[in-house]
Amino acid sequence: MKINYKHIVSFLESGNNKASRITGFVGLLIGCTLLLCSLQMYLNINELVKPKEQKKNGYDFISVTKSITNENMGKDNRFTKDDIELIKKQTFVTGAAPLQGNQFRAKASAGDVIPFSTELFLESIQDDFLETLPASFTWEPGQQTVPIIFSADFLELYNVFAPAQGLPQISEQSIQSVSIFIDCYGPSGVKLSFKGQVVALSNRINSVLVPEQFLQWANQTLAESVNENPSRIFIKTADANNPELLGFLKTNGLHVNKDITKFGRVKQILQAVIAGLGGFAIMVILLAMMIFSFYIQLVIARSKDNLTLLQTIGYSPKMLTNLMSKKWLPMFASVIGLSIIITQIIQYIFYRSTQGLSTEANVFISIWVLLVAALLVGMCWLINYKLVKRLLYKLH
Repeated sequence: MKINYKHIVSFLESGNNKASRITGFVGLLIGCTLLLCSLQMYLNINELVKPKEQKKNGYDFISVTKSITNENMGKDNRFTKDDIELIKKQTFVTGAAPLQGNQFRAKASAGDVIPFSTELFLESIQDDFLETLPASFTWEPGQQTVPIIFSADFLELYNVFAPAQGLPQISEQSIQSVSIFIDCYGPSGVKLSFKGQVVALSNRINSVLVPEQFLQWANQTLAESVNENPSRIFIKTADANNPELLGFLKTNGLHVNKDITKFGRVKQILQAVIAGLGGFAIMVILLAMMIFSFYIQLVIARSKDNLTLLQTIGYSPKMLTNLMSKKWLPMFASVIGLSIIITQIIQYIFYRSTQGLSTEANVFISIWVLLVAALLVGMCWLINYKLVKRLLYKLH
C-alpha cells in the first residue's frame, strides 16, 4: 500500500489555527528581508566610502599631532618616546616615524629670479615614509647644496597668491630649476648659508623636507640640539579609515587631517545604523520563529489522538518528524526566497541611484547575501526539526 505523506500531514494539521502559521511566516519574511538588506547595505557602504586613489604598497600614511585645546595650549604638546612607542604597539599600526624639525631659524629666498623671501621651517623623516625618493636626496657635511622635497600643496598655494604680489607662477617642472638660498641662524648668532634645490614634490607630507643627515647636523651645529621631541609623527597603517584606529586617536587626544579619515567617520556612523537595523531584524526573525513554534506545539497538542493512532499502526516518532519537517521546508525556502527577491529589487534601486559614485558598484546582490539566506533556510529547518522531534518523542 502506497503511503500518501501529504494526506497524513494535512490530517494532522486539520482544524488547527492557521492564523499563527501565517503570522509566523509574515514575521519571518519581514525579519529575513531586513537582515539581508542590512547585510547588502553594509557591503555597499564599504564599497562607496572606499578611497578612490590607490594606496602605495597597500598602506596609508597619515600625519598625527596632539589636539590643542584651551586646557593644554600652554603645555608642551610634543610627542615623547613613550607616546611614539604606545602608537607603534597598536595592532592596526604598521609603523610610526617622527617628523623632526629645525631648532634654528631658517630663511629662504630665490634671488633676483623670484624676489620673494620667507621664514622657513624644515623637517625630515626616515626615507621609507616618503612616497618618492630621488637618488639625489642625500647630504653629507661640507656639501653646499641641500636637496629639498617640497609640498605640492605649498606650490599650489604659492601659485594662487603669486599674481596678486607681482610674482611669477611656477610649474611643477620649472620649480626644480629655481635656485633657493637658505640662510640658517643659530641662537648664538652663527650664520650658515646653503643653496637649496627642489628635487621632488610630495603629495603626502605638507612640509619642506630635507635629508635627515642635514637636519641632524644643522641642529647639532647651530642649536646644539639633535633629538628634540617632535610635534607631529607619521603613522603607517593598512587602512586610515579603520574604526579601531580612529577610536584610538580620539581616545588619546590625537588630531588627524579630517579629509584623510572622513570616509572612516562616515563609515562608522552608517555601519552603526546598519548594525542596529540588522539587530532588529534578528529579533524579528527570533520572534517569528517563536510564533511558529507555538503553532507547531498547538498542532501536536490538538493532534495528540491522531498521532497516537499513527504510532499504533506503525509510524515511529522519527518518521512523523521527517514527514512534518519536509512539509514546512519548502515554505521556509519560499519565504526566504521572496526575501532575496525583495533585496535584489532594493539593490537595483540603490545601484541606479548611486551610479557615478562608485565605478565598482554591482547591480546584483552579493554572494554573501545568498550564503546568509541559505544559512537562514537551514537554521529555520533545523529549529523546526528539533522542536517537532522533542514534542513527538514526549508523546511516544
